[in-house]
Amino acid sequence: MAEGSSDLPLADLVESLFVARGVTLRLSKPDFSLLNKVPKDVRSRVTAGMKLLRDPVDLVVVHRDSDNVGHEVRRIEIENAVLEAGVDSSVMPVIPVRMTEAWLLLDEDGIRQVAGNPRGRQDLRLPKAHEVEDVADPKHLLKECLIKAADVTGRRHDRITKRFPQHRRQLLERLDCTGPLSGLPSWKRLVADVDTVVEQWK
Repeated sequence: MAEGSSDLPLADLVESLFVARGVTLRLSKPDFSLLNKVPKDVRSRVTAGMKLLRDPVDLVVVHRDSDNVGHEVRRIEIENAVLEAGVDSSVMPVIPVRMTEAWLLLDEDGIRQVAGNPRGRQDLRLPKAHEVEDVADPKHLLKECLIKAADVTGRRHDRITKRFPQHRRQLLERLDCTGPLSGLPSWKRLVADVDTVVEQWK
């Protein structure tokens, strides 16, 4: 369960982490539009997801940005919500700090590529890997960087601005798990959680 539809490629990333450890799994992506309006809280979404899937599951993966409350608060929120929803399976949180966009800011080549100007030389002023989780508003910064990278004006500038959700999704789809991302504390916690689940299943 992702916070938004543009976060769904996170499921593929999680699957690849399990495959790298010799465990093949398929993460379903519940289509909440098939139900009446589903509240945004984790418990409601887990309950709705289980209703759509109908069958028991081995693992529930929940994506929630840490925002300003921190990793541990989000982890407890997710674990309690799955418990309250009555789901008896392994639980794995995916908690970027502060937002998923922080992870995307590490891919300068990708930003230039999806902005449509791969050979651009504008200084995007991207944060370094050790700074990226301290950026106050990674989403705003990523939007600015995409516009700078595109280096366009007028209608083309407006088009770039409107296409942010698609560009964001493309960046997530091409995220390199072995690059600078692998050194971030939030990514290391995700990898450790995958290892824990694999050990439990063994």
